Amino acid sequence: MTFLKKRETLLFLIIALMVIAFSTRAPGFGNPRNLGVIFNDTAILIILALAQMTVILTKSIDLSVAANLAFSGMAVAMLNAAVPGLPLVLLILLAIGIGAALGAINGFLVWRLEMPPIVVTLGTLTIYRGMAFVLSGGAWVNAHQMTPDFLNVPRLGIAGLPVLSWVAVLVVVLVTLMARYTPFGRSAYAAGGNPVAAVYAGIDVGYTRFLAFTLSGALAGLSGYLWVSRYAVAYVDIAIGFELDSVAACVIGGISIAGGVGTVIGTVLGALFLGVIKNALPVIGISPFTQMAISGSVIILAVVFNARRERHRGRIILRNRAAEDINPEKTGTTGKEALA
Repeated sequence: MTFLKKRETLLFLIIALMVIAFSTRAPGFGNPRNLGVIFNDTAILIILALAQMTVILTKSIDLSVAANLAFSGMAVAMLNAAVPGLPLVLLILLAIGIGAALGAINGFLVWRLEMPPIVVTLGTLTIYRGMAFVLSGGAWVNAHQMTPDFLNVPRLGIAGLPVLSWVAVLVVVLVTLMARYTPFGRSAYAAGGNPVAAVYAGIDVGYTRFLAFTLSGALAGLSGYLWVSRYAVAYVDIAIGFELDSVAACVIGGISIAGGVGTVIGTVLGALFLGVIKNALPVIGISPFTQMAISGSVIILAVVFNARRERHRGRIILRNRAAEDINPEKTGTTGKEALA
């Protein structure tokens, strides 16, 4: 039963058991069509959680991802309403570019000015929301002001799933490849896991964090377009509170707030865990306030679980070192030599 010790396997089994349990209260909840709807509803959260993951891995945090989403979404929605003839691809690239620029501002402040990431992004959270208000004058951009292509493309069905879901799948694949096979991915894990050792290995920790914030912003910008097109409206307060959901998805999925630990699949499962809860609890008659209490309790339990797991790993390392010191003949070194 070694496979059950893996965080991702346990989380997958918990999600499966939740679906089965909720299906007893709400017939049809577990059928493939409804599960596809849940995945589609969670697609934007998955993308934002992966954005958050890239930053947390470097021992930082980005509280401005939802505000970035709001400003980027508002900008492209207003541009689409003002200039209907602009190609959709250009608008999507513009949303990604705006998001990346806002993320780069966060990264620059953390990198060059050495400001704490939580302070920087807490400030830019408010600034970016304010920018969205100034840009729009507090007005909404409604469905009748946007072009059909702008609204309908994410809803188009391909192989039984909307384009929005396939975009989330594509982002998952790209982030997985980046984390496993690129110098940036390896640097992100090293910068978060042991910044001092990373410096000695020739990794620029500050620049790595700058790139992580920029990538996080780009994914938030993409999410901005997807949000306003899916819900056919853009206003200042869209996605409010989603920055906390993105952090929660990471924590539930096993991403260590201390940095350097976690996987893409764990983050995706963490987002799906939240997606199943948010779709199921209203169906079985749980009040919104109780839903918030349940979600908060799950986050706290996940943090406790992560902390215990990391502490246990530390004890194993110390125990192995102690065993080598007591039995030097097993390693061919004395305790003093091992410490040296």
